[in-house]
Amino acid sequence: MKIRVCQGVGGILVVTMVTSFIVMYSSSISKDGSPPRSPLSSPRWNPPVSATSRAALMGYTSVMDRKPLRMHCKTCSLVTSSGQLTGHRRGGEIDQSDCVIRMNDAPIKGFQQDVGQRTDVRVVAHSSLQRVLQSRQQLLNGSQVLIFWGPGSGMRRDGRGQIYNTLRLMSQLLPKLRLFVISRIKMLKFDELFKEETGIDRKTSNSWLSTGWFTMAIALELCDMINVYGMVPPDFCRSSSHLTVPYHYYEPWGPDECSMYLSHERSRHGSHHRFITEKMVFSNWARTLNIHFYQPDWEPAATMTGGNFSPPARSGNPRYRPSQRASGNLWTVSREQISSLATVNVLGSRRTEQAVSRTLRHLAE
Repeated sequence: MKIRVCQGVGGILVVTMVTSFIVMYSSSISKDGSPPRSPLSSPRWNPPVSATSRAALMGYTSVMDRKPLRMHCKTCSLVTSSGQLTGHRRGGEIDQSDCVIRMNDAPIKGFQQDVGQRTDVRVVAHSSLQRVLQSRQQLLNGSQVLIFWGPGSGMRRDGRGQIYNTLRLMSQLLPKLRLFVISRIKMLKFDELFKEETGIDRKTSNSWLSTGWFTMAIALELCDMINVYGMVPPDFCRSSSHLTVPYHYYEPWGPDECSMYLSHERSRHGSHHRFITEKMVFSNWARTLNIHFYQPDWEPAATMTGGNFSPPARSGNPRYRPSQRASGNLWTVSREQISSLATVNVLGSRRTEQAVSRTLRHLAE
């Protein structure tokens, strides 16, 4: 009885939040029935192609009509939520891309100079859905694509998936919102990709793929070129002199970024993200794919070799010089992870463009 009451209360709260969202959203519509003018109307912005002539991105299913996502961007700014972005005024640069991709409930208001003011795609974890609803006035508008991921139990379409039910209600009441969910089969492919790239089985290692992992993989299918802002190289936290910044730019008093990365990477109990392992994979992808890292600015070759390689300075951007690898790890890892990280470390030297393309085709199957 208590369980049923709690479920009922939870359902009422969700409906209340969505309903209040409708009221607040409607109040922002102008008298002529059109939404307020958006920064997307800037003449320097090239809108993403979303025509039926574009190949469908399978595995991303519309909540409203269950059709696949059709979207393509020549250039993308993938904006992380890292405190590395604070104070560096990269907002204008970020907004120059055809598409701007953000994650979870990362806000724009008050941070425009550092993170930009546009959002075309937002990738949201199931655990962030309530926070997105609570910040609905700032985070949601009728022009962006929202892609949600979550466990199969929450995404069930038989009426028992609480997350999916909430998204369906939002879609029915606000049809202009373009809501998509990652299908169960696609989620399995993301798991397979992680194991293929690292040698680590996500489930047996008690790992959860991060929203950053999903966002980067989605961007690979969506964008011709990806500029990533705020992502540190995989060996960044090894240096005792690394810059200390908050994990999230919008939570200045929150946990330290490197402390968060290391605690998750070390953990052997419960479900945790493998942030550093994921960054090693991203670095290897950037060797052969059109992926570039800014704030801090770094080149994957420098990070993965660990030698004295000094990357060429990008025009107008300070050069980031990663420290040489220490003689030993600064975090404790299991034998399985040591072997897996070693495998990742040499992937870049032996992976060809053909092999990377094969990996991406595997995702698109």
